[in-house]
Amino acid sequence: MDQANGFVNRRLVPALTAVSENTYMSAIRAGMVSVVPLTIIGGLFMVVSFLPVPGWEQIVEPFLSLLEIPVTATFGLLAVFVCFAIGYDLGKRFNQEAVVSAGMATLIFLMIQIRREDQTLGMDGLGSQGLFTAILIALITVRVQKLFSDLNVVIKLPPNVPPIVYESFVSLTPMCFLVVVFWLVRFVAGVDINQVVQHTLAPLLFALNTLPGILVYAFLVTMLWSVGINGDNAMDAIVAPIFLQFLATNVEAMTQGQPLPSITAYGFFTTFVNVGGTGATLALALIMLNSKEPGFRKVSRVSLPTQIFQINEPIFFGFPIVLNPIFMVPYVLNALMLTTGTYLLMSWGLIQRPFVNLPWTTPPIIGHYLVTGGDWRASVWGVISIGLAMLVYYPFAKAAERQRLRAEAEGKAHE
Repeated sequence: MDQANGFVNRRLVPALTAVSENTYMSAIRAGMVSVVPLTIIGGLFMVVSFLPVPGWEQIVEPFLSLLEIPVTATFGLLAVFVCFAIGYDLGKRFNQEAVVSAGMATLIFLMIQIRREDQTLGMDGLGSQGLFTAILIALITVRVQKLFSDLNVVIKLPPNVPPIVYESFVSLTPMCFLVVVFWLVRFVAGVDINQVVQHTLAPLLFALNTLPGILVYAFLVTMLWSVGINGDNAMDAIVAPIFLQFLATNVEAMTQGQPLPSITAYGFFTTFVNVGGTGATLALALIMLNSKEPGFRKVSRVSLPTQIFQINEPIFFGFPIVLNPIFMVPYVLNALMLTTGTYLLMSWGLIQRPFVNLPWTTPPIIGHYLVTGGDWRASVWGVISIGLAMLVYYPFAKAAERQRLRAEAEGKAHE
C-alpha cells in the first residue's frame, strides 16, 4: 500500500494536476462555467412552458411561442457565448486585451457560420451543434493573437493614443490574418468546419451517452477524487461541453414535442450520481451521525449542512476518504451503482431525462424533481438513491469505526 501511495503521489498526482491546470483546459472550464447562468434562465422558461400539470398545455399554448424566445436566445446561441467567454478568459491568461481577444474569436466563429449561397447566418451552428467549433476557434484565435504579439508583428500607435484605440490597431494584423485563413478554408476550399469537428468527436459523443461510456467516466472521476485530485474539475474541460450539448439537444426536442434523445445530459451526473457530493457521501454522513467514534460523529454532523448543498469536502478530507481503502471502495461503488440505476430507469422511460439546468448546489430530491422538469418519480428515485448508498457504505463505515475504536483502546492501554 505504501509503495502504491508513493507512486500515486510522485507520478500520477503531478501529471493529472498538470493536465487539470493546463492553460487551455482552464480557459475552457472557465468559459463553460460562465455560460451556466444562461442555460439556467433558458431552463426556467422551459419549466414554465412544459409544467407537468393537467390542463397546463392548453393554458400555455397561446403564449408558447413567446415563452420559447428566451430559450432560443440562450440555448440557440450557446456556441456564440461559449466562444466569447473562452476567448475572453484565454486572452486574460495570455496577457492580451481580453475584450479584443473575445471579439476576435467571436468574429471568426460567426464568419464561418455564414451560408455562402445567401450570405445569412446558419442558426444551427450557433447552438449546440457549433459548441465544439466555438471552443476550437476561441483557442486558435487567441493563440494566434499571442503569437503575433510575441513576434511583434503588430501595428503600434504612439503611446499617447487612447488605450482602446491602441489595442484595436495592435489586433489588426492577427485579425486580418485569421479572417483570410478561415475565409480560404471555409469558403474558397469549401471545408465545413462544423461538420469536420462534429465528425471527429462523434465517437466520444456517442460513448458518453451509453452506459459503458458514462460508467468509465464515473469511475475516473471517483478514482481521481480518491487519490486527492478534484475529479470533477480534472474531467470538466473535456466532458462539460459534451453534457451541455446533450442538454441543448434535449431542450430542442422538448420544444418540438419529440422524445428526449440524451440520457446523460447536463444534470445527470451532478444531480443523480453526486447525491450530496461526489460518491453520494451524504449517505455516509447520515450513517455516522451517531457513530460510537467521536471523530466520525463530529465530522458527520459538521459536514451534513454543507452536503445538503452538494459540498462534501469536510467529510471527504475529515474521515478521510482520500487514499483510505476502507472508504474508497464504497465511494467508487456508489457512483457506479447510481450511474447504472439512473441510466437504466431513464432508458426504460420510468424517469424523465434531464432538460433543465440547475446550479450544482441544488439539494438532492429537490434537484431530482426540477432537473427533469417536475417528474415526481425522479424525486422518489432520489430518496431511494440515498437509501441504497447508505446500504453500500454501512459495512465499510462500521468496519472503519471498529478499527478506530480498537486503535483508541489500544492507545489508552499503552498509556
